[in-house]
Parts: sequence; C-alpha cells; structure tokens
Amino acid sequence: MSLTIRKMQKYLKEKYKRTKPEDMKNTQRYFLKLIEEVGELAEVIRKNQRMVDNNIKGTIEEELSDVLYYVLIIANTYDIDLEECFRMKEDLNRIKYGHTLKIDDIAEDICANTNTKFSRKDRI
Repeated sequence: MSLTIRKMQKYLKEKYKRTKPEDMKNTQRYFLKLIEEVGELAEVIRKNQRMVDNNIKGTIEEELSDVLYYVLIIANTYDIDLEECFRMKEDLNRIKYGHTLKIDDIAEDICANTNTKFSRKDRI
C-alpha cells in the first residue's frame, strides 16, 4: 500500500483525535520535540549509524522518521496540507533556479516501491 504525506497527516490527525485530543493544537510542545529530534538526527549522522537487518533503533532512519513525524504534527496543528505546499514551493524553486523537472514527471510506481534502495547518485 502506498504511503503519501497526505495519508500520514490524516493518520496522525485521527490517532491524536482518538488518544490525545487535548494535545492536537500544542504547537509549542511539538516544535520543541522537533528540535530535540533534529539534535538526535545530528548525532546519528555524525556517527553514521545506519539501519542493519531491519533494526531501526538508534539509526539515521529512525531519527529521520521522528523528524518527519513532528513536522507532520506541526503541519496538522495549522491545518496545512504539506503535499500541496511542497508542490507550490517546488514550482517556485523551479522558476527561481531554472529546473525543468516537475513532480508529476516522476512515475508513482517508482516511488511506491518501498524495497527500492536509492543509489548515492539518487540522493540529494
């Protein structure tokens, strides 16, 4: 099953409605957690701790997931559709920097393959 930013946002919104409705608009707390997670990400990047044998604990992969989690939560507190914002910002960047590639130029079936490992040249 394909996982999109929009689906992740919807999932987290529903999860918090069910478990912590009082925390749904606690933006300051989520921002501080985001900063904490960015610090943890910096540490595992410095140590180059990568996931091995699907063990995500204490790895770059885990901390990137945590950072994404809090970015999604913060977007939800402001009712921001990150997919739409990303498209709009990429359109601005494409004009600003003269890029010709558009998001819709990328085939979804490539993105949906969760077993795909990106080569070093695919990474930004």
